[in-house]
Amino acid sequence: MAAPPVDNAVTNIIQQQVLKAAQIIEERLDEEIKQLDDLKCDDIEKLRERRLLQLKKEAKKRQEFLAKGHGEYDELGEEKQFFDVIKKSSNVVIHFYRNCTPRCKIVDHHLKALAKRHVETRFCKVLADRCMFLAEHLKIRVIPTIALIKDSIAKDYIVGFTELGNCDDFSTDILEWRIARCGVIDYDGDLSHPPDKKKNTASKSASIHHKNPAHWNDTGSDLDDD
Repeated sequence: MAAPPVDNAVTNIIQQQVLKAAQIIEERLDEEIKQLDDLKCDDIEKLRERRLLQLKKEAKKRQEFLAKGHGEYDELGEEKQFFDVIKKSSNVVIHFYRNCTPRCKIVDHHLKALAKRHVETRFCKVLADRCMFLAEHLKIRVIPTIALIKDSIAKDYIVGFTELGNCDDFSTDILEWRIARCGVIDYDGDLSHPPDKKKNTASKSASIHHKNPAHWNDTGSDLDDD
């Protein structure tokens, strides 16, 4: 069956619209080129000096962060260290773990990577069994739990893996996005939508079947594992 004839009037309208769009783009490019041409040597030098000053400030800030232990994923041996950390650093991500909980190793893997990626934030972990007063003070009920602390205040918690896809092989990007929603790390992505939920095949070997998250028992004396 032959195709219906094309209306010449419609074709002309489409061509006019394409030409108009191309003309607008060309005009914008011409304006940007003109602005660059109008820059004087003094203006360019000022822009250069401003950029150098910004880079120096960023470098100085980075050195200050590194001096406070940022950039590494460290273990805090006692509760006093925790309070020292949150006094020195405005943004802190702290993982409450137990040696007998396999899922804590998965958290360690991701947080170690994020610590190097986000020098503006202090990343550390605490053995919950050794710091029961702190765990109770922060209302830690499930292991692993990641506490997100801003300006010495616990703003949010990531409890188990429920918010990370409810699986053991979630990606580092998913955890990064979840932490960023609390504002304790700098994040350039879209906070309203999680990144690609594709799982990390590298961590599948660590995948283990677990029961649902449990809570403290009636006496409040023990932490239970996710």
